[in-house]
Amino acid sequence: MDIWHIRGGRRLEGVYRVQGSKNASLPILAASILGPMESELQNVPQLRDIDAALRILRHLGCEAEQRDNEVYIKSEGLCRSGIPHELMLEMRSSVIFMGALLARCGEARLSPPGGCQLGRRPIDLHLNALRQLGAQIEESGGEIICRAGRLRGAEIRLPFPSVGATENIMLAATAAEGETVIRGAAREPEIEALAAYLERAGCRVTGAGTDTVTIGELRRVSHVSHRIIADRIAAATVACAAAAAGGDVELRNVEPAHFSTVLHFLKQAGCVIMTENRSVRLRSDGRLCAVGPVRTEPYPGFPTDAQPVLMAALLRARGRSEITETIFENRFRQAPELRRLGADITVCRRRAVIRGVERLCGAELNATDLRGGAAMLIAGLCAEGETLVRDREHIRRGYERFDACLRVLGADIWMTES
Repeated sequence: MDIWHIRGGRRLEGVYRVQGSKNASLPILAASILGPMESELQNVPQLRDIDAALRILRHLGCEAEQRDNEVYIKSEGLCRSGIPHELMLEMRSSVIFMGALLARCGEARLSPPGGCQLGRRPIDLHLNALRQLGAQIEESGGEIICRAGRLRGAEIRLPFPSVGATENIMLAATAAEGETVIRGAAREPEIEALAAYLERAGCRVTGAGTDTVTIGELRRVSHVSHRIIADRIAAATVACAAAAAGGDVELRNVEPAHFSTVLHFLKQAGCVIMTENRSVRLRSDGRLCAVGPVRTEPYPGFPTDAQPVLMAALLRARGRSEITETIFENRFRQAPELRRLGADITVCRRRAVIRGVERLCGAELNATDLRGGAAMLIAGLCAEGETLVRDREHIRRGYERFDACLRVLGADIWMTES
């Protein structure tokens, strides 16, 4: 177990070079098995979820290693089409291997994925879409078995713009005869990032970033080199931390448009924000104003992953803020823990009301999930005294050396293991 120690009351100042995107890296790691090729990926963050994905690749028979922020994969030796239950449980995104294995092997055997417990996250959209491409799917004894002697391109309409379903369709469609068209596709930057990798791997993809994506068959290539985009949620987290604690922080190597909705509400809260082509500078005196209403939505709306960290930034804001969560049914799990610091948060089903308080006092907290844990660290940065966050390694699933990054900015924070 990780134990995070934070002594609050210090401003954040300096430069944060935003890490590579976790949510862009994982589907690209899965895509590396689409053909017998070598992939060289740059700017890959060093995270627990990345480690889990690399272990899956090695189990499947690939060579996969990470050196600092570069990952090297050789998929010629892939010899399995099944992923053990214990590896599937380590992260939600493991389900993305379904489409890639189906494309490469004609079969995929896996169990429902793990990850943060944010409520029901059924994969029915994934399975129904793969059936439309010609896959036969059985569910037996907790195992999902997908088989396809032959995949055929299809027009698939998604009733909800699911990122994972869009990615799984894109991966499986690379082995389908003819074109596949996804209507109602997710529009997130991570979808564009996957499309860019697939194009380098020999696949024609058009429309990524819009609600209609077209995928052609994969042409064989021997080597792919690709750079992972910056992590918009990590950038949003540090921006919220600087807004809450007060300070002057520059976020570098990031695309401001990718988290513009977060910046919009931080500006509304009273922060001074300056954006350039690949950087964001945020200034805050730490005394914010209430914002709202905030409503999480698929991209380009406000991201659900940024909801907990924005909540933490608003705990001492003057007035009343309201957040409605539309993506996950159990995404306010951080609220009871934040109340232990003295926060005034009322949750009713999918709506949370935050009334700003004058002061927060340090306490012992338990991280509930990845983004909820990050929210607790932010709250600790602006609480009086010491805050201790017990964390079953949730935070390290998505943030690279986060304690060191915050210390560089002036935070009094460190992590121990028990």
